Amino acid sequence: MTAGLSFLLLLAIGAPISFVLIGVALILIVAGGNAVLLDSFPQQLFAGIESYGLLALPLFILLGELMGAGGIGRRLLALAEAMMVPVRAGLAYVNLLANLMMAAVLGSTVAQLTVMSRLAVPEMERAGYPRDLATTVTAAGGLLAPVIPPSMNLIVYATVAQVPVADVFVAGIVPGLAMAAVFALIIAWLGWKHNLPRVPSQPARRRLLAAWHALPALAVPLVVVGSILTGVATPTESAAIASLAAVLIGMFVYRELRFADLPQVFVRTAATSGAVLFLVAAAQIIGWVVTFAGLPAQAAEWIQDVASSPLAFLILLNILLLLLGTVLEPIPAIILVAPVLLPVATDVYGIDSVTFGVILCLNLTLGLLTPPVGAGLYTASLLTGVSAERLSRLLVPFFAGVIAILAGMTVIAALNAG
Repeated sequence: MTAGLSFLLLLAIGAPISFVLIGVALILIVAGGNAVLLDSFPQQLFAGIESYGLLALPLFILLGELMGAGGIGRRLLALAEAMMVPVRAGLAYVNLLANLMMAAVLGSTVAQLTVMSRLAVPEMERAGYPRDLATTVTAAGGLLAPVIPPSMNLIVYATVAQVPVADVFVAGIVPGLAMAAVFALIIAWLGWKHNLPRVPSQPARRRLLAAWHALPALAVPLVVVGSILTGVATPTESAAIASLAAVLIGMFVYRELRFADLPQVFVRTAATSGAVLFLVAAAQIIGWVVTFAGLPAQAAEWIQDVASSPLAFLILLNILLLLLGTVLEPIPAIILVAPVLLPVATDVYGIDSVTFGVILCLNLTLGLLTPPVGAGLYTASLLTGVSAERLSRLLVPFFAGVIAILAGMTVIAALNAG
């Protein structure tokens, strides 16, 4: 209760969200009588970002800045717009499709939002979209990353659960595509409700011209996808290679990026990277405090005591995971929850381990855009200037769509249990 009130009070006075999270963690430690945790608080804060995978974030932030400054992002979106039929909210569909493709490359919501917030939101604003709606569509598209292969969440679950990664990847494709389809329907509704601009019909000559101008720009995403799929580079290394390609194309092909622009690009990259990584570290601190209190294990025991059927177990599991996702990052939550609940799901209720993993990851995905931790939510807010509170309200229809998909998966998993 004290921690909740403190969280609301700190937000109300306009404290930066990273400091809010750290402040709430300190209050939880003191209120719980766990002062011994203060000794290792700085180490845990550093441990929150001591990950090779997070090294990709600054590089993808740099890539987004370079693509914006060099005119690459604008030409890629112009190409996508030229290929679209004249429908209302056409650029929002383009944004969703781009997010779907990025999800298949990056597998990380924060990395995906970092790139797309820099590329898609400014272009949508220029086309007449309100910034908050443009950011909402971009943030919702970020929910695809943890489900569409090669999702890092699915890889971590497969490792923890000792099930084939390929099986989990295949199981994640249908829910991921279903999410994209539901999001497309929501965008259609938003387009009608807010009278969003239509993509104008373009003559064939203009479409071909847009494709010709975008050919060099296409090299950047192709470098990312190609280097990862061929095994030449890791996602982190591919971001560095793509950044170099973006510099060369922006300077020598499009001639919109100058050497004099690079210092400012690096300054913006450093400022954004510092803010995002500190946010990730602060979110990790909250998860560490909650885990130390043993709350997830206690909740798992309660579920097993209460649930009398596979359907009841899965309903309670969904509720637990949705709540857990608001205070824990997905990967730590998977590592924490899977060893505790997977044996119960498979041995007691006969639920398939692969299906359980997809339900687990999909639930925890929502936590990325849900207060109070929501690293994805605050990343999108930080990069676009739209308040997290406003963004949370606008994301409600997308959350409802994901929950509807989860409900369908829950019923199917319960029927197939045994």
